[in-house]
Amino acid sequence: MPSIKSATEFIDQVDEYVYAEEQPGLLDVDAEFGGKEARLKLERKLLRKLDMRMSILVLIYILNYVDRNNASAARLKGFEADLHLKGQQFNTLLSILYVGYILMQIPSNMFLNYIGRPSIYLPLCMMLWGVISCLTGTTHSFTGALLTRFFLGFVEAAFFPGALFLLSKWYKRSELGLRTALLACGNLISNAFGSLMASAILSGMQGKLGHAAWRWLFYIEGAMTILVAVVAMFILPDFPKNSHRFLSPEEMRLAELRMREDIGVEETERQDSRFPGLFEALGDWRVYWLALALTSLVVSLSFNAFFPTLTATLGYSPTVSLLLCAPPWVFSTIVAFILNRHSDKTGERFFHIVIPLSIGIAGFILAISTMKLAARYFALFLMAQSYSGFICFLAWTSNTFARPPSKCAVALAFVNAFSQLGNIAGSYVWQKSWGPSYTHSYAICISANGLCIVMCLIFRQALANENKRLEDREISTGRARGYRYLL
Repeated sequence: MPSIKSATEFIDQVDEYVYAEEQPGLLDVDAEFGGKEARLKLERKLLRKLDMRMSILVLIYILNYVDRNNASAARLKGFEADLHLKGQQFNTLLSILYVGYILMQIPSNMFLNYIGRPSIYLPLCMMLWGVISCLTGTTHSFTGALLTRFFLGFVEAAFFPGALFLLSKWYKRSELGLRTALLACGNLISNAFGSLMASAILSGMQGKLGHAAWRWLFYIEGAMTILVAVVAMFILPDFPKNSHRFLSPEEMRLAELRMREDIGVEETERQDSRFPGLFEALGDWRVYWLALALTSLVVSLSFNAFFPTLTATLGYSPTVSLLLCAPPWVFSTIVAFILNRHSDKTGERFFHIVIPLSIGIAGFILAISTMKLAARYFALFLMAQSYSGFICFLAWTSNTFARPPSKCAVALAFVNAFSQLGNIAGSYVWQKSWGPSYTHSYAICISANGLCIVMCLIFRQALANENKRLEDREISTGRARGYRYLL
């Protein structure tokens, strides 16, 4: 396969570094920091600084998803009627966002790797999508709403793959799962927080200043995004080599050293070496395999965009239906945090993905089996917790394509961008004519979820075979244990 040569060269670099590390006198990495204890103390201080600044990514992701999914909440309060939407036009409004979202992720991450200034680039993109969200509230036709949703996808595309890439530049593999979980919990929290905020706006702003409540939903949430974007410019870090604003030279050196020790490769790649990373990523079969697996998983998670519609099948008013959206996502957030922290501690990914996905399938089956209120609401909890497997999948992807940075940037963007085809398809999975039972919708989700599980199983075996090959080579050459893929 095209990637075998580059992968072999990468492992050779890893082995050479690890071999040097094991030889007395060849590598004394703690001395420059005052010894082992002093280094550990400095490392804890560095992580505290990083975590405090990176925490704003959670807030940004909440607003990212709120601005993306507020059309579903607006649907409950006159959005379709005021824009005279017919047939599948609402579903088209949801799916069109992902066209720009898919097209821009790889170019965006390549540009981010080139300029090396996420503290400027990501907030600027955030300001733009906040403005576009506000403009959605001014539309009066299907065409106007279609255009705003299309361009919203273009600028929102920068954030999530960019955030994943930023985390991968600062955190070791043993730290990345938890941080990815905390970031992706912004998605889960947005489903709870967004529903509560939408409920308050839609119930209290109808007719204010002559505007419908659903228009105020876009105005208020878009303005919040712009405000947070301004603050984020002063908080977000750049990459380890150019984070002079909040790190001392010693801390910057340690940040770079941590990543070199974790992966075993010096980050000497030039910042303008964009295309080698592109070709290397697109020549690796694992990128396409994970992209297809994640696409299938995203189809099974398409219920997320229609969650207010699904809670509305329980028979309550629009306000109560929105309030009922919150508890399943709060539960999912807690599960995701616990599961991904445990995944980091054990260094295991596969079962931490498959188990929540299997429980999600149980939720789909329960929803198909009955129309009883309590059982169907419980099924929503089971479905929502499957997002914890999705989050662990993202960490697995980051671990698999850890270095070099240009390849990591393209691989993360490609996998995430390609998977958005699942959101386009998922926009048509929950058709009105299939409600209120949505039996066909749940059957599609079960199939998509099952396919993802099978693909993860095959991928795990492929990585296990590669780890066995690395171990055999170390035994034959007498080298110390080196790099291993996480399974």
